[in-house]
Amino acid sequence: MSLEPFSSSVMRFNFQVAIAAFVICVAATGASAQASRPYTYPSKGQTQEQQGRDKYECNQWAVSQSGFDPSDPSPTSTSSQQAQGQAGGGAARGAAVGAIGGAMEGDPGARAASGAARGGLFGAIRRRRKRNEAEKEQERAQTESASGLESYNRAFAACMQGRGYAVN
Repeated sequence: MSLEPFSSSVMRFNFQVAIAAFVICVAATGASAQASRPYTYPSKGQTQEQQGRDKYECNQWAVSQSGFDPSDPSPTSTSSQQAQGQAGGGAARGAAVGAIGGAMEGDPGARAASGAARGGLFGAIRRRRKRNEAEKEQERAQTESASGLESYNRAFAACMQGRGYAVN
């Protein structure tokens, strides 16, 4: 028996995992670089107290205008954690169904083994689909977050400029 097809698919899977990890790292780095607020400098001699009040009020206004609050991160998806046990559960259910069918035909062991294999395969397929869906949802959430942060930063900068601050 040759392991050639198996090792090829494992290498292909490892390559896909490596690419996905790289993309996630790049996206996370880009998101954290964008997460900073614009720098503000008091152009009209505002006191520390006035600067704090202006930043607070501009923050409130920017949140209301953009619909995005940088201090309130969006919840993360838990569907990838829920999908972990599906292959084992599928194998157990498949074995039980196979054993019942095999008992009717007089060979419960062979049918249980084949049912477990099929159930495990179907569980793995379901787990992979759920993982792909979770990754797409996470990408969508990151895109929305970056867009919301950009809108928030523009609104915050406009408010601070209107109050006599230089914004960079």
